[in-house]
Amino acid sequence: MAALAASVRSAPLRPSSGARAPMSRLRTALFWVAAAALVIGHVILAWHSLTVSRFWEDEAFNLTVPRNLLAGLGYASDGALSGSTITPFDPRISTGPVVLLPVAALLATGMDPVLAGRLVPLAFWVLLLAGLAALGRRIGGRWAALLAVTVPLAFTAGAGVSPIQGPADLLGEIPAAALLVWALTVLPRRAWLAGLLVGLAVQAKLIAALALPAFAVALWVLADGRGWARVREALRRAWLPLLLSAVPTALFELGALLALGPAGFIEHLRAFVRFVRSGGQTDAATTVLQKLGTLADSGSLPPIVALLGAVLTLALVTLGVVRRWRTATAEERVVIAYALAAVVGALAFVAWWATASRLPLWVRHPAPGILAFFPLLAAVAVWAVTRLPERRAWRIVGTVAAALVGAIVATGAVLHVTDTVTSRGLTLAAQRADVEPLRAWVEENDVEWVAAERWGWAVPLVVLIGAHLGLQDAPSMTEAPRLALDDCPTATLVEGTTSRLCAAR
Repeated sequence: MAALAASVRSAPLRPSSGARAPMSRLRTALFWVAAAALVIGHVILAWHSLTVSRFWEDEAFNLTVPRNLLAGLGYASDGALSGSTITPFDPRISTGPVVLLPVAALLATGMDPVLAGRLVPLAFWVLLLAGLAALGRRIGGRWAALLAVTVPLAFTAGAGVSPIQGPADLLGEIPAAALLVWALTVLPRRAWLAGLLVGLAVQAKLIAALALPAFAVALWVLADGRGWARVREALRRAWLPLLLSAVPTALFELGALLALGPAGFIEHLRAFVRFVRSGGQTDAATTVLQKLGTLADSGSLPPIVALLGAVLTLALVTLGVVRRWRTATAEERVVIAYALAAVVGALAFVAWWATASRLPLWVRHPAPGILAFFPLLAAVAVWAVTRLPERRAWRIVGTVAAALVGAIVATGAVLHVTDTVTSRGLTLAAQRADVEPLRAWVEENDVEWVAAERWGWAVPLVVLIGAHLGLQDAPSMTEAPRLALDDCPTATLVEGTTSRLCAAR
């Protein structure tokens, strides 16, 4: 991170041309070494997520939708959480068609279902990193871009029973974050396209709608005029993006109306409202402090170190924005718009999650906002150093603060990658080996449904077997064989490595 400190210090101190050339070459060499290390880290994480990480419950449940679509059953889940019957437009599937329809397209090629499901989120991960690099460079140059792309590598959401294990998990959070980042990228010149991308983000993961206030603030900053004149100009520019942001959801709901009919559509809306109000959970009885503590612990560093990085970042962002607010050039106003959008967006996601007592301590919930907005704050912190007062003491303090932020983020990224490759948990290969005899037996006997004992370890194994997924306690599953880990209370139909299929009760 010494090169980062030198980079943000070089402009204000203006060394002589003779001294500047060797330093410039050194900074360039260090930048490319750091960039290469970052690429290697991302590739390791992506490959592990794609091919090694266990296939878990939510991924499996999401995969039932594209599988049923290809089977001619419509846009429907197996309904494991809704009675274990085919459930069109299941509100419990919060990962949307922006993710699941491309998965169906890959499945149609005959590709392995898990790889097909994981390649789509992984492609969005690459788009997220590309968008952060573009925004970071626009904000504060190449070092700001490098820092912005490092932040997602330092963030972990793998703890708890509802994790994001890695960038290839078949979930909607990362695709939503990628679309939000690209919406910010095009916002200054093509606000209408930004609105459409936000709408697509919502149809990747519903919670992306929390980003709308951030885009409203950015439009206000970018509008011309002062006072109410600026507000009126922002409103004039906002109506078309806002309208287009609703188009993807309107098309999805129109499809639901045509598929379900009026009565079914009304029930679909009621179930959707119930799901949104409950978050799909019972009352978890969590507090704001518990949530914030969990967020601070979501990196690979001690929470106090993560908190220090957050405080330094926000301090630099605040000083930079306040310093240039009244005298900002056109380019600086764009950066200020990004800064305020990132603050509002990050606050919206974190505050919603922290104050929602029904939601458990799962960092996955605010992850779209964290992945989209936290990296931008880090990039703005680098930009802010050169906007501090001209006094040497200010510049030294700012440079040290930015270098500390960079060091904290880089250390977190290294530890995240190291922890990932050294983990000894259950792997996808072990799951495949476990169910191979079961899969062959189900295929040979033309079994359509298999019941998991409960929501948990058995859910992904049922999907890997190739059967429709049900839960044992559903009335519709009384005739279905059951996947068990312990000895069968009924006849054992076939055994895998650790699991077995039991005859129906």
